[in-house]
Amino acid sequence: MAERTLVPPARLATPRGRALYWTALVLVVVLFTLVFLGPLYWMASNGLKGTEEFARIPPTLVPGELHPENYADAWRVMDLARLLFNTLYYAAGALVCQLVLDVAAAYSLSRLRPLFGRAVLGMMLATLMIPAAVLVVPQYLTVLDVPLVQRNLLNTPWAIWLPSVTNAFNIFLLKRFFDAIPQEILDAASMDGAGPLRVLRSVVLPMSRPVLAVVSIFAVVGVWKDFLWPMLTLPDPALQTLNVGIYSLAQGVPENHLIAALAIASAPTLVLFLFLQRHIMGGLTAGSLKG
Repeated sequence: MAERTLVPPARLATPRGRALYWTALVLVVVLFTLVFLGPLYWMASNGLKGTEEFARIPPTLVPGELHPENYADAWRVMDLARLLFNTLYYAAGALVCQLVLDVAAAYSLSRLRPLFGRAVLGMMLATLMIPAAVLVVPQYLTVLDVPLVQRNLLNTPWAIWLPSVTNAFNIFLLKRFFDAIPQEILDAASMDGAGPLRVLRSVVLPMSRPVLAVVSIFAVVGVWKDFLWPMLTLPDPALQTLNVGIYSLAQGVPENHLIAALAIASAPTLVLFLFLQRHIMGGLTAGSLKG
């Protein structure tokens, strides 16, 4: 059976068909490049403009005079080093908590087959239907006075780490990947005397690097981009995250310095994406097919 394509091969073989195909392809690529990279360029270039040029109407596409000192001034005046360290600390803690607890939950549901495991998985997936805004108040009341231990978690890293652990999507993603691992490999490890924890540590986790990279990206970006929850649970200025700190200091700095600070805040997640982008689609599609 001939493979069906968007453009018939007979038409693509003609000079006019090839010209139309490549023209459409180039236009689509350029359009999507402008849509995704345009805002990043606009933010970075506005951070290099002087105060007068930044306020000019209509705005200039290319800065007439570069002011790289805007970035240094924004770093110093807004104390971005402290805010960046705080955010990295919270993101690293959330990453560790999610990798440890979500992997354990997914492995239990996938391989240990607990009683009522499907019901537990179904209830976890049902939480994805609940809007995040609805959970803000009950989560805040929980960290304000944690049940049983009777402890206030405000202005502590646990207020960021604990809510991030309950990520049903990551657990489902990990479970689907673990389900796709051939049972023969796990049986061979068990026959060699490895227990469930040893199998997880020595066999499953080394094979799960693509999906673990995806979960890591989601964990870091989730903390990095969050604004409302850190603003509620970390009122102390010395403990604030990057987004909340920039928002708190936005009224006292020039707008071009503010744009420079936003460009600095966006850079780490972009670098993380560039390094791990090859794992994203591989990890998301891993486990969707067996065999």
